[in-house]
Amino acid sequence: MARLPVIVGFGGINSAGRTSFHQAYCRIIFDLLPQTIQQEVLLDLATITNIAEYQNGAWLTHDGEALDAETLIDTFGEEILARTLIRRIHPSLFDVDNVTVHKSSALSAVVEGEKLSFSVKTRSLPDNIPANWQVKELSKTHSEITVDGTLETFIKDSKSLSVKAAGQLPTGFDPSKLYQSRNHPRGLQMTVYGASDAILSSGLDWDKVRNLVAPDQIAVYAANSIGQMDDLGFGGMLKSALMGKRTTSKHLPLGYAQMPADFVNAYILGSVGNVGTSIGACATYFFNLERAIEQIKVGKVRIAMVGGSDAPITPEIIEGFRTMGALAEDTALLALDQLENQKEPDHTRSCRPFAQNCGFTIGESSQWTLLMDDELALEIGATIHGAIPAVYAYADGYKKSISAPGVGNYLTMSKAMAYLKNIIGSEGLTDRTFIQAHGTSTPQNRVTESHVLSKAATSFGATAMPVTAMKAYLGHSQGTAGGDQLHLSLGVWQHGILPGIVTSNAVADDVYTGGLKFQLKHEEYGKEHFDAALLNSKGFGGNNATAVLLAPHKVMEMLSKRYSSEQIAAYLEKNADIKEAANAYNDAMIRGEVEPIYRFGFNVLGGEELDITDKEINLPGYHMPVDLNIPNEFDDLV
Repeated sequence: MARLPVIVGFGGINSAGRTSFHQAYCRIIFDLLPQTIQQEVLLDLATITNIAEYQNGAWLTHDGEALDAETLIDTFGEEILARTLIRRIHPSLFDVDNVTVHKSSALSAVVEGEKLSFSVKTRSLPDNIPANWQVKELSKTHSEITVDGTLETFIKDSKSLSVKAAGQLPTGFDPSKLYQSRNHPRGLQMTVYGASDAILSSGLDWDKVRNLVAPDQIAVYAANSIGQMDDLGFGGMLKSALMGKRTTSKHLPLGYAQMPADFVNAYILGSVGNVGTSIGACATYFFNLERAIEQIKVGKVRIAMVGGSDAPITPEIIEGFRTMGALAEDTALLALDQLENQKEPDHTRSCRPFAQNCGFTIGESSQWTLLMDDELALEIGATIHGAIPAVYAYADGYKKSISAPGVGNYLTMSKAMAYLKNIIGSEGLTDRTFIQAHGTSTPQNRVTESHVLSKAATSFGATAMPVTAMKAYLGHSQGTAGGDQLHLSLGVWQHGILPGIVTSNAVADDVYTGGLKFQLKHEEYGKEHFDAALLNSKGFGGNNATAVLLAPHKVMEMLSKRYSSEQIAAYLEKNADIKEAANAYNDAMIRGEVEPIYRFGFNVLGGEELDITDKEINLPGYHMPVDLNIPNEFDDLV
């Protein structure tokens, strides 16, 4: 009997805001929400963006003015909303109009036959003086250089990027200010915030929960797809010499793509259990999710944290994607909308999945999912937000261009549909399942992914499976995009509204529509209309994945077949307390009263502190031992 991997906590941060308690989802469907929920979303964003701070029952602005909630929203509501979702890149990251570059130049004397001379600080002289230089001391601090011939040099310049839009985290949010960030790269700062949000929003006391299972039955699977490429990670290491700066001791180690997992183990969960990093471009989140659920289903792991944290909004990464023709440039967006007398396009509509489009929009995000097996979740009363019984991941096979699409996604989507049909039936698949598409907004993806979805849907008899794509609002957060898709899909069962691809006015003529209903507007279906969702990723290099997500009401219906009515009643009684603790956390977060978990140097263990026998390992601070009674799986061979 397989254990069912259920979602008992989720959280993070993306361009729509905080993920936990569906705050980011609510920002996307904001106009359809009742006023009370709109107010909660705006107050949460006001705190995140540092527009106001809650003190002594009032909201204090930067000007020192104390406002009640209604006045704050009336005054700053539009500004708060404008600080979210896809928009023009804010100078808090970098100035898109003045990006530093260097031009290679050869300098020579103005008068032919004469030699070029200049003065320089002696300490700035190169260690290896070029053969055509003559150096003369002018003072204790300066020297004169005479060059016989030309001087090869780099001249500092700046340029305006042709790509100016991104799914940036809410403007004003600075995760480095929330804990002792110690020059951590931005992606790792986001990791601390996002993973803490997932744990704390669950309403569970982690220190108690982790002692209910053996230390090696807890796992963390997380990554990002590119690594930390800003100036505090790999980016700083690679360009420090060219910029005349020094490489620090943190540039290399903190740049690795597995660092999000390492940070969660070392500073948040204190886990000694299984750890892993699977990287697969856009499908990275789902690759790690697949590993977690397979381990939970067979009982090797009882608790797993799956996550990702990507911060790719840097000039270098943007330029790399731009030269591939992958990003939506301003000139192309203007041409797309036939705007000849306008300087800039509407950056909020840069990403248009399955419509006439011209490239994807890059985004940043940190998303974390806390999973348990069904037995443990019921035992402790954890809130069940849904379940993920399967993830399918397949490659494209032989191909010419490594970036070109292939056949792997047909396998992942078709197998996911076949698997889901066996759980909820044919009608449940075709009539009560929606698709969260990869939806990058490139001309190639709109054709190839729509064909995959259409071919699979019609093969199983579907006529109008709803299709949506969250990148329209968030941009493409690379390896973390699957986490965005997963967590925003959960909001559908909380509020009953399926977000539409509202940045796309119409489906493009070359998009395959058979068996599908492309959701171009928000639509209210009801909280229990959908039994499941299929989350799709169609990644660079042939990294394809499709995850099966079951609705919370469907999960409880399934668990009622495994557990008695008395067990379910006992679970619901315990869950009431968990929900109360979780709601208290949400209220405190809205008021800005909760700091991220960051346990630097906390309960650090050394090997001499372990109690090891041939039967078990006892670790100080962990209630249960690691069992060394390991069965031989190959006893027929010995």
